[in-house]
Amino acid sequence: MAGPYPLVAAVIGYLLGSIPFGLLLTRLAGHGDIRRIGSGNVGATNVLRTGSKPLAALTLLLDLAKGTAAVVVAKRWGAEAALVAAGCVILGHMFPVWLGFRGGKGAATALGVLIPLAWPVAIVAALLWLAVAFLFHYSSLAALVAAVACGVVAAFIADKATAFVIAGIALLIILRHHENIRRLIAGTESRISFRKS
Repeated sequence: MAGPYPLVAAVIGYLLGSIPFGLLLTRLAGHGDIRRIGSGNVGATNVLRTGSKPLAALTLLLDLAKGTAAVVVAKRWGAEAALVAAGCVILGHMFPVWLGFRGGKGAATALGVLIPLAWPVAIVAALLWLAVAFLFHYSSLAALVAAVACGVVAAFIADKATAFVIAGIALLIILRHHENIRRLIAGTESRISFRKS
């Protein structure tokens, strides 16, 4: 695409992605710096470790929403801009400049990206995440299974460019979970609970 639109989409995507909702919400709620508890991550799973399920749910919703917003805004400039925004909002979430490039792991934001980019893939990802999380109580395992499935499903139902971007996002999510993978293998990964507080 000619013109500055892909670059504008990249900047908007990165800036939206770099908003650390988990950190902001936990500070506003009086829980201090979320990076000092649990895994040190700023995502919804670590927010859950504060004991506040509503706060974790809101973090997940907002992280998802910024992924959707980045793609929806960029789509008005064409498919290429939308794909650029999709990749950059994930990079912004994972590597926010404001936090020394130490952000979240991207699962919720990736789901948000998939909704306007390839909604059937989003449905597969959401259903698989829920199924694995409820069966095994590992958020990381659920994210990993969903990421792998997204890459495979996108290859069959999306156009080549979209499938390539989705595969790239899936790979980033898997790489960002390298510590979780080691803990899963060692049997020391933290579980999540769906019981009411």
